[in-house]
Amino acid sequence: MDPHRRAPARGLPRGADPPQGRVHRRRRADRRRAAGGHPVSSADLVALVRDVLDETGLEWEAGARDDELVVSLPGEKKLRTVVSLVCGDTALSVSAFVIRNPDENHGEVYRFLLSRNLRLPGLAYAVDRSGDVFVTGRVPATGVDARYLDQLLGVVLTAVDEPFNELLVMGFLTSMRKEWEWRVSRGESLRNLEAFRHILERPGDPPRDT
Repeated sequence: MDPHRRAPARGLPRGADPPQGRVHRRRRADRRRAAGGHPVSSADLVALVRDVLDETGLEWEAGARDDELVVSLPGEKKLRTVVSLVCGDTALSVSAFVIRNPDENHGEVYRFLLSRNLRLPGLAYAVDRSGDVFVTGRVPATGVDARYLDQLLGVVLTAVDEPFNELLVMGFLTSMRKEWEWRVSRGESLRNLEAFRHILERPGDPPRDT
C-alpha cells in the first residue's frame, strides 16, 4: 500500500523572486500578450505555468529535466498526485503516476483503464517498462493558457484519484488481505485500510478505528 500513498500536500514555502527575476517574467508576459495571450517559446510556456501555479498556491518545484515543473495535487482517495509538466516550444507534456505494477489481475486492470481512456479528454493511461501505470498527455503550446492549465490539472487529478481504490482492489487484493490479517494479529491500527473494510473484514475483527 505504501508505494501508492503519500502524505497530503501542505504547500511549499517559496521565497520572493529577486528583482531581476520579476523583470524577466514581466517581459515574458508582455511577449505572451503580444502573441494573443499564448506562449511563443518554451521559456514563455514555463513562465505562464509558473505564474498560474503561484496564483493557485499549489505546491510545485523545478523538475530534473529542462523546462520541467513538478506539481503536487491533494486528493481524496490518493492523498497526493504528483504531476510532471514539461514545457516545449511546440507542446506541453503532462504525466502523473497512478499505481505501481499490479501484483495480480493485469488483464482486468488494463481493460478497466482502457475503458476509462474513452472518457479522458486529451489524456490516456499508459504503462512504462516496469509496468507502472501513468496518465499522460501532450497538448499544443499555443492552446495553453491559465484557464486551460487549470482544467488540465483538474482532469489529471480526477484520472488518478477517482479510480484509485478500485485499482488497488483489482491489482493488490491478495497483498491487502495479508496486510489486514497481519495488523489484526498484532493489534496494529487498521486506519490505512479502513476504506477497504467491507472487502477485508472477517468475523471477530476489531471495530473501525476512531
